[in-house]
Amino acid sequence: MNTAVNVNVVHESEAQRQHARVRLPAKIRFSGKNREVVEQTVTDLSAGGFSYGAINSTVRVGDFHKGKMLFVIDNITLAIDVEFQVRSVDFDANRIGCQFSNLRPREISTLRHLITAHLSGELVSVGELLTTLQRENFTKARKQKLGSGMSAFARLRAVTFSVALFLVGLLAFGFLFKSIYSLYFVTHAQSALVQVPGMQVTMPREGTVQSLITPDGLVKKGAPIATFSASMLEMLKGHLDDKQLSPSNVATLFSKQMKGTLTSPCDCVLAKQYVADGQYASKGDVIFDLVSREAKAQVEARFPYSKFNEIKPGARVNFQVAGVDGELGGKVVSSSLNDTGNLSSDIRVTIQPDEPLDNALAGRPVEVSSDNGPSFGWLVDKAMAAGL
Repeated sequence: MNTAVNVNVVHESEAQRQHARVRLPAKIRFSGKNREVVEQTVTDLSAGGFSYGAINSTVRVGDFHKGKMLFVIDNITLAIDVEFQVRSVDFDANRIGCQFSNLRPREISTLRHLITAHLSGELVSVGELLTTLQRENFTKARKQKLGSGMSAFARLRAVTFSVALFLVGLLAFGFLFKSIYSLYFVTHAQSALVQVPGMQVTMPREGTVQSLITPDGLVKKGAPIATFSASMLEMLKGHLDDKQLSPSNVATLFSKQMKGTLTSPCDCVLAKQYVADGQYASKGDVIFDLVSREAKAQVEARFPYSKFNEIKPGARVNFQVAGVDGELGGKVVSSSLNDTGNLSSDIRVTIQPDEPLDNALAGRPVEVSSDNGPSFGWLVDKAMAAGL
């Protein structure tokens, strides 16, 4: 069986649908140098390219050109803006082959309609062209299978990008879940600090103060912790009559100084000294804050009154002390409205840490939270209550 080969049929690029080149009356007009208009008669045409005569042509393979493809329909000239590249030049066959470049969907639809009508022997009218241009002639490209036609590096890059995108989504979901959980199930204290039970030493008389506490801050009960100097006039104030308050007597009493000593009320550690050495202090001013060596630091916190059921005595809380790494746990040991017991809009609670805190942390701010969300034990209790 002898099969003849039709030399007038050529295959298009794989990116286009397969079409035969047809001899459709048309011209290509493109501008040469210095805007000189040149027209050539198109020999054959397809949706992917065209050819024209090579006589008196100076084009070379690889040249890019712009122009207009001209068709005459119902005595009306139809011009399509095209860009094309010269792919072959054959002067012996009098043929220059060109390939379309950057054709827009509307131009592609028009060319396909003209070619299809010519192949089927139908007459083309202007109305048909307008109808063709008004409808959607393109569909979305078929999805390729993952990895088809991809190199190993391209597949690795695609997988890496997919994993990174999944991790970002997972982190975003985790952050959103944590925020919602913290909003509905976690109670935060309005303010809190480390509190160490201590004693205050006040100034008994007006005068100057000189500390006797050693640099390590340790003092024993009954040991002297400071000396003070006060004028004799201050000491005898309220005990002198009018005769004894003569100007000369007052000047004499004022010039005389009386010294006294302050002693420690307990085996303590100096927490803070409010009056510097040699500084004048009034009667009743606080000079020292002393903390008992046996005292244990606790956390004092303030919670909104609406959360009284979540932070009742015995409730577990978590807290973090400023400057201390890691989160610690503790238990609420007492709660009250305020120090005086009057009505208040907040609740003061005392938290006993699970592990002893350093007394040197006294006064440090603390972040306290109480987690009241569902747990495994909570789910078991609910299941048992439901009879499961």
